[in-house]
Formats: sequence, structure tokens, C-alpha cells
Amino acid sequence: MASSIAETITDRLTDMPARERRAAQALIANYPMLGLKTVAEFAQRAGVSSPTILRLVARLGYQNYAEFQSALNDELAARLQSPLSRTGRARSNRDGGVAPLLSAMLENISETFRVVSAKQLGEIVALLSDPRRRIHLVGGRFTDPIARYTTAHLAIIRPGVAHLDGQENQWRDRLIDMGRRDVLVVFDIRRYQDSLLHLAEKANARGVTIVLVTDQWLSPIARFASYVIAGRTSVPSAWDSSAALFILAEHLIAGVTERLPEQSAARIREMDALRRE
Repeated sequence: MASSIAETITDRLTDMPARERRAAQALIANYPMLGLKTVAEFAQRAGVSSPTILRLVARLGYQNYAEFQSALNDELAARLQSPLSRTGRARSNRDGGVAPLLSAMLENISETFRVVSAKQLGEIVALLSDPRRRIHLVGGRFTDPIARYTTAHLAIIRPGVAHLDGQENQWRDRLIDMGRRDVLVVFDIRRYQDSLLHLAEKANARGVTIVLVTDQWLSPIARFASYVIAGRTSVPSAWDSSAALFILAEHLIAGVTERLPEQSAARIREMDALRRE
């Protein structure tokens, strides 16, 4: 599967000249809609010249702006696909048994870790390990189990970890206790959940650091996130696969455990003792 434009930008961002990097960051902050505007509008919004936009497009591997916009339109269509729209494709692959699905899942995991920056993963692990930070996790309809799974592990390793559960209107009530020392980890894949976007927007306004775990098409929450990890989710099925996202979560859990070895060991011993009482 070819990389999305967002993944390509993330992979090449540090090597870009300053003005192209500014344009690329503006695109990620309003992805993919900014790239669907005219060159002049894109340039104005990004605060750069039109030739800078065209140089960025060429650096990303496109012959011209029209080809770049066509690729963005394809990504936008993929973003909006529902399980119903993918049912026919899944049925056509059914004769192959489980092998095509398993193969796609394994490829997703491999491709995710090829594209995701090891440096960024390390920075997120350091953030989640910081004892001065409180960590809040939440996910959407199908990704909240990953948020719960990650919360259950991190809460053993360190204090100050909580899952945002209950009704969605209660999430925003929890914002009253969040500020600049808080971290909000959000799991959100297509079709993206508006309630999570609103939560992230309000958290960002309060100075909360947002970590987004999403798919290759990027949740709109990316515009508010300090860190974005894009995992591969597309498989020959009516449903997207969260296998790569679970592996990413386990990678973060393992990283925090290794970063806090004495604290995590002490907490596990104390928890075991409490359970025996």
C-alpha cells in the first residue's frame, strides 16, 4: 500500500527547507482540505509564496499541483468510506480464506513501524513517563478498547493515569481539571468521531498536550495534536483493522515500563500485596 501524503510529509519534514516545512506543517494542521484549495490560497494560508507550494508538491513526488490534488481527493474518499461501502470488496477476497486478511494485517504492522518516527515514539514515551504529568486516554467507538487497554497498563506502571469513560458529555466536564501539565492521548480512526474532535479542541485551548494515534488518512484532531502517530488500518474486509494500533500501544507501554523500571516494579509488588490481603 502506498504511503499517504501525510505519512510522506512526516517522513521528510526534517529534511525540508524552512519555507517548505512551514507549508507542510500548515497542510497537516488542516489536512487534507488546505491542499484542495488553489495554489494561491494554500500559499496565503501557509504564509509562503506560490512557488514554495509548487516546490513542496514536487518534493512529495508529484509532477504538478493537479496530480497532487487528485491524490488528496482519493485520500478524502478513502477517509469517508463506511463498512457498507467496503462489503463488496471484502466478499471478493473471501475465497482466499484467512490468508489475505492475515497478510494485510502483518503488512500494516510492518509498514506502520517503517513510517513512524522512532524519535517521535521516544519523545512520547518520555512524555508519558514524566511524573509531573497526568495522563488521560480516550478513544472512539472502535478504538476506545485500545485506550482502555493502554490505561490499564500505564496505571500499573505509574500514578496519575485515567481513562475518560462514561457519556461523551461528561468528557468535557473532566476538562475543568486539565491544564498545561496534562496529556490527552486520543485514538481516532476513520470515520472520525466529532465528539473526540471537540474534546481535543477544548483540551488544546486549555494548554493540554495532545497525542493522537490515528490512521494513514489522519484524524482532523491532528491540527490540535503535538504528536501524531499514524498506523495502517486498511485490510480486505468491511472493517478496518486495529492490529497495528494495538502494537503501537504496546510499544508505548513497554517503553514507559523500561523508562521507569524501579517505580513500575515497586508498584506491581505493592498491587500484588494488596490483592492478597
